[in-house]
Amino acid sequence: MSKKQTNIVKAETTFESFSLISDYDIHLFKSGKHYKLHEKLGSRIVTHNGQEGTYFAVWAPNAKAVSVIGNFNYWQREKHNLHARWDQSGIWEGFFPDIKHGEAYKYVIHSNTGEILDKADPFSVFNETPPKTASIVWEPRYEWKDQEWLDQRKKTIGKPKPYSVYEVHFGSWRRKVEDGGRPLTYPEMAHELVPYVKEMGFTHVEFLPLMEHPFYGSWGYQLTGYFAPTSRFGSPEDFMYMIDCFHRAGIGVILDWVPSHFPGDAHGLFKFDGTYLFEHEDPRKGFHPDWKSYIFNYGRNEVRSFLISNAVYWLEEFHIDGLRVDAVASMLYLDYSRKHGEWIPNQYGGNENLEAISFLKEMNEVVYSMFPDAITIAEESTSWSGVSRPTYLGGLGFGQKWMMGWMHDTLHYFQLDPVHRKYHQNEITFSIMYAFTENFMLPLSHDEVVHGKGSLFGRMPGDEWRRFANLRLLFAYMFTHPGTKLLFMGGEIAQSAEWNHERSLDWDLLNYGFHKGVQDLVKDLNALYKSEPALYIHSFDQRGFQWIDYGDRENSVIAFQRKGENKNDLLIVVCNFTPEVRYHYRIGVPYRGQWKEVFNTDHKKYCGGGVSNGGLLATSPVKYHGQDYSVSLTLPPLAMTVLKLEKEISEFELEDIST
Repeated sequence: MSKKQTNIVKAETTFESFSLISDYDIHLFKSGKHYKLHEKLGSRIVTHNGQEGTYFAVWAPNAKAVSVIGNFNYWQREKHNLHARWDQSGIWEGFFPDIKHGEAYKYVIHSNTGEILDKADPFSVFNETPPKTASIVWEPRYEWKDQEWLDQRKKTIGKPKPYSVYEVHFGSWRRKVEDGGRPLTYPEMAHELVPYVKEMGFTHVEFLPLMEHPFYGSWGYQLTGYFAPTSRFGSPEDFMYMIDCFHRAGIGVILDWVPSHFPGDAHGLFKFDGTYLFEHEDPRKGFHPDWKSYIFNYGRNEVRSFLISNAVYWLEEFHIDGLRVDAVASMLYLDYSRKHGEWIPNQYGGNENLEAISFLKEMNEVVYSMFPDAITIAEESTSWSGVSRPTYLGGLGFGQKWMMGWMHDTLHYFQLDPVHRKYHQNEITFSIMYAFTENFMLPLSHDEVVHGKGSLFGRMPGDEWRRFANLRLLFAYMFTHPGTKLLFMGGEIAQSAEWNHERSLDWDLLNYGFHKGVQDLVKDLNALYKSEPALYIHSFDQRGFQWIDYGDRENSVIAFQRKGENKNDLLIVVCNFTPEVRYHYRIGVPYRGQWKEVFNTDHKKYCGGGVSNGGLLATSPVKYHGQDYSVSLTLPPLAMTVLKLEKEISEFELEDIST
């Protein structure tokens, strides 16, 4: 919570009981329209009748009794009883002056099924460090210093801008070898990751989920504490400090968010009050067969309030710049990863999850109405139409969508020995057929470097030189392809081993020239991307792209234009996907004049071979590729070359030159 919201709260007293919750709150909650539920439920330090203590409120509609336990009552279940509200809302509440800031607690829920359950607070903002599972009474106090960043964020609403994301798993980016190999804390990460991301030129960092999760090996995707940054790395204030540091360095922060499923840990949301409260009771709708986890009941209004409030919470209280929504495809389809007979059709007989679709649309509408300068990004792997289109046009309302088809096709193509690539030209060109149907982000994500797939570098074919050249070409192709960019940590240093969440990246690799060359290449690609409007002004628009030639299968070469607002922005990109140097390779160009090579992945600074097009390249009146002019190039092996018009020559200038 921000400082302005952590002042002493004066609770209102109704005729029934002491409460922080109004009748209007209950109305919004029960109708699924309470988008700041975190300000009402959970534990809050308040002053009542001159006494400071803690107010608790928890939703458990099928409980017979609820109490609070902790060190303050020696974990005895009958000492601090909550009272059910009179309005049939299912909320239990109570105020206790002897419970202070920093106290660990749980709710004891006596279910109407006869069970007695010890549960963590679903709205806790701070939890004990796993494997401990209690919640902690906590009122975060932090003085934000990122107003300049937030103001700038508002000024750029709707304006095209470069969007290059560095995806990070917090616990394994870098570790303290001198301290037993432990992960960094939030403040330590602020001091080490922030300058690194800034130096590398990424515009944003994206963290795999940092909400509280009991099993570290889930990478954060099995959440129990939806409102709590994991305490493994520090306090909520420490987390705020890290985000603040990113913002003051001009770097945005995106969090992975998981509204698709949750684990069955005894202290978590599963059967919270002894019944299927947050999840569906029928396993055909409520159990996820892939992840052995439980699916939210998106048709229940109170659950919708819980989830949408959670999205708002991270954006509001922690100044997060965006949410990457995990596993959207699993939410959209009732038969996702299910066999015949294992799912229930919707009311029209289809496989679309109408309740989840409605939820996603409402979530995006709420987020963009409250935070128009933030972004939501969908990890959605199917051909569902309109994922990143506004809801008023029938879309789901996301700001961007991961381009999973591009990722799979491109990686498969690059794994091929170059001698076979001419038979797979369509795999490297097909993405343009649908590149502008959504606002696509190109991901080379964590999912592509685990589970036996190997690292990106490890999947490149050939000897050492060819593998590094292929990797440099892969990254350059991504940065010049339409769409925004995402690269998982380690890719930028050509990590050779598959990602392991239990250990640090192999930073010692940077002592070797080839690895340092890849890092320098990524740094320069970010600089090129941010300095050339043609690469981002029309990221999601056909106007920003035009093929020169996609059909040279025999040579495994493609060439295309990236366009900005005028001819001075125009870039020409030529990719040679073979290890052969191609001399006198002619391509058509739209303007007569002198062209300059502004980027070359075979440059010696990247440990390439140094084959280049030095000096200025003059156009020829030879018509080619449907253009009136052409230029003859030398194509370096397994490399990308980028050309830019240095000087246009008019007909009159040409006559003067001839004279």
